[in-house]
Amino acid sequence: MLLTKKSEYALLALISIAKSEELKNVDVLSRELNIPKSFLAKIMQNLAKNDIVVSHRGVNGGFVLKKPYDEITILEITTVAEEKIPSVFECSPSVSSCPSDIGMVCGLWPVLNNLQTRINGFLEGLTLKDIAS
Repeated sequence: MLLTKKSEYALLALISIAKSEELKNVDVLSRELNIPKSFLAKIMQNLAKNDIVVSHRGVNGGFVLKKPYDEITILEITTVAEEKIPSVFECSPSVSSCPSDIGMVCGLWPVLNNLQTRINGFLEGLTLKDIAS
């Protein structure tokens, strides 16, 4: 699966936030997780923009989860972090939109699409609680 550091860092930050009873800001998360602050700040802004976390400003500000952690799926987190559904293969999500116009005769696409569907289902069934516990 083509997950980048964005997904890894988003997951690590969200696990930390989920386990905390207090707000966690980017400075704290960056130090705690050893993640570059500027990179983490962009990831957290994206998570806030997409309603995964809520950002509270001010001296005692930081982030909290927008909804219970057993309602936030790993697919949702990785899709927001990567800004697209992470895919197993560099191919079109549908036969009809194949960039090389061979989708209708491609023997590999149905197999890879089946794999992608299964992985998406697995990640949709896995929640932040499952990996934070």
